[in-house]
Amino acid sequence: MNTASLRRWAWIHKWSSLVCTIFMLLLCLTGLPLIFHHEIGHLLGTEVEAPEMAADTPRVSMDKVMEVAKARHPGLVGMFASQEEDDDRVWFVTLSSTPTSETGMKQVAIDARTGEALAEPKLDEGFMYIMFKLHVDLFAGLPGMLFLGFMGILLIVAIISGVVLYGPFMKKLKFGTVRDQRSSRLKWLDLHNLLGIVTLSWLLIVGATGVINTWADLLVKYWQYDQMAEMIAPYKGKPPLTELGSLQKAVDAAIALEPSMKMGFIAFPGTTFSSPHHYGIFMRGTEPLTSRLFKPVLVDAKTSEVTDSRVLPWYLTTLLVSQPLHFGDYGGRPMQILWAILDLMTIVVLGSGLYLWFVRRKTNEARMEKLIQAHQA
Repeated sequence: MNTASLRRWAWIHKWSSLVCTIFMLLLCLTGLPLIFHHEIGHLLGTEVEAPEMAADTPRVSMDKVMEVAKARHPGLVGMFASQEEDDDRVWFVTLSSTPTSETGMKQVAIDARTGEALAEPKLDEGFMYIMFKLHVDLFAGLPGMLFLGFMGILLIVAIISGVVLYGPFMKKLKFGTVRDQRSSRLKWLDLHNLLGIVTLSWLLIVGATGVINTWADLLVKYWQYDQMAEMIAPYKGKPPLTELGSLQKAVDAAIALEPSMKMGFIAFPGTTFSSPHHYGIFMRGTEPLTSRLFKPVLVDAKTSEVTDSRVLPWYLTTLLVSQPLHFGDYGGRPMQILWAILDLMTIVVLGSGLYLWFVRRKTNEARMEKLIQAHQA
């Protein structure tokens, strides 16, 4: 590679890194507690603990679950009901003033075996909520998500340009060399390059999945326009329902259609993942990978008959696979620890990059000052 080409790559690496580094540092710092969100929730006492009972304890009707939830917040309507992927003992029911209102939402955790309300988790406060919002959209909604997605693209550019520059840089040095006997700047430069190449694959994975995750709202909206519109087309023009049928019968119909799958979450009529006339029953697989993938089953909210069901398109499948991979949710505790270590190493890479830029800028300013003084003399 000739000198001019190296300079171009160096310029690309420098400015792509500088523009995104502060935001990447923020994402690494906020992402670290999110890796251990369940564990931190237990420490803070915000996780809902279900009482111990026999594994084969019968579950109460979903109609009973909704009755209890609405009794806690009269006047509100159901939006979603969901369970943790590895724990079907608790239903988390989200309610609001209307099916599409995201302000003033309330959540009630209900024991799936007794029908008793266990807690009312706070949806918009607390340490983990702040970390999550900063990490996902900077408290700026869709514009914030798209902005962070652009920063993620710059990160990928910085990684690729860094790899291009790493080869020529390492021609005269053994891999892993850190010249700690020389200047502080050289030591941090070697450390920056070493940790950068060590975390290369992880950074590409987390950066790429992070970019995909910032498109989540847009992908869901496209799915509504594309697939959901086809699924609910026979109900177009029908008057809205004044009374909903049995939720339990709707759930039973979905389970009968997909007996080898388990319940993921329920979207009530009028919400993002359903229609004004349907319960959206989202089933999930039982294997480690398929448990992250959902299959929507639309059930008529009045007659409890299944009206349509289809596999999610590739773009939503890609999104669903990328979300747990981004946070290290696939391999249990060992993967969480690995993700945390790599996250900390990345913080060092980003911080050292800022330090090297600052030191070089300061050195260049000092040289310029000497040239000016010499010229004046």
